Amino acid sequence: MLTYTIRRLLLAIPTLLFIGLCIFLLLDLAPGDPTAQLPLTIPPEVKQEIRESLGLGQPVHIRFWKWLVQFIWVEPLNMFDYFFGTAFSEGWPRIISWQSRSPVMDIVVQRIPQTLWVVGMSYVVGVLIALPIGIISAYRQYSVFDQVGTFVSMIGYSVPPFFTGVLVIVIFSVQLGWLPSIYDTTHSVVDWETFVFQLKQMVMPVMVLALQTTAQISRFMRASMLDNLNQDYVRTARAKGLSEQVVVLVHVLRNSMIPVVTVIALGVPAVFGGAIITEQIFKVNGIGQLLITAIQANDLPMVQTLTFIFAILIVLFNLIADVLYGVLDPRIRYD
Repeated sequence: MLTYTIRRLLLAIPTLLFIGLCIFLLLDLAPGDPTAQLPLTIPPEVKQEIRESLGLGQPVHIRFWKWLVQFIWVEPLNMFDYFFGTAFSEGWPRIISWQSRSPVMDIVVQRIPQTLWVVGMSYVVGVLIALPIGIISAYRQYSVFDQVGTFVSMIGYSVPPFFTGVLVIVIFSVQLGWLPSIYDTTHSVVDWETFVFQLKQMVMPVMVLALQTTAQISRFMRASMLDNLNQDYVRTARAKGLSEQVVVLVHVLRNSMIPVVTVIALGVPAVFGGAIITEQIFKVNGIGQLLITAIQANDLPMVQTLTFIFAILIVLFNLIADVLYGVLDPRIRYD
């Protein structure tokens, strides 16, 4: 397992380099100019000087190499200096946002806690709800519970988050007045009342994101459980006198989780991408909203960094899923 993990980590390096190159080239070739929003009274030679100050006067391969070095080497050094009080990154140029003229990673680090509060919580809630629904639906196939679960899953698959978000705002904020429609990112929890308010403002965005997660994972869990419930080893376990609870929750569930692990692991970066719309609807000041504002402002360094972070998450959680295969199924060996 260790050899396989090291091999996959080494393979991830050229994969991420190729992805980073594609992201950089696609955004560099996209139409748009960071000086387009400047007043028309500014002379062309001044605009050209501004472009050169942003590093746009250099060839593409040099700009890509500088961006890659800043992302892979300078920013980790800066984080190390922040936590340990060292000065290894001093003098190294950092990735600067064209819009705010601040280091990109500093802005991202400020936004991540808000995204984790909403997106992370919604994914945990969605998985915890989806797994029992899938297990019970498969064990009680065609029952009322199974039919209701299938109906709810179809709704979660069919209805997009931008519609669900607006719908819950109209119901719970406008009509009933129970929950705030806008997420207050400046709110801090200091006592019980502020904690209750934090829960209230998290309910709707978490609900919208968790609905999609529950719909997807519960369907995969149900299909995987049904496939394993009819296997020979299940009949053998029952013939040996094992209780139904042990057969289902130990033997069947463990084997059924193998394909579901892939869905859960690869769903983490997908949820971060899907949160872009949800954060816009509820005004959550997270990395999703940051990406939208960066695209609108043609802030290429910010867009390049955020999309590359999403790519790293996909590769990382794909590796985690492969490693978990061997943990769940002892028959799988990579060495």
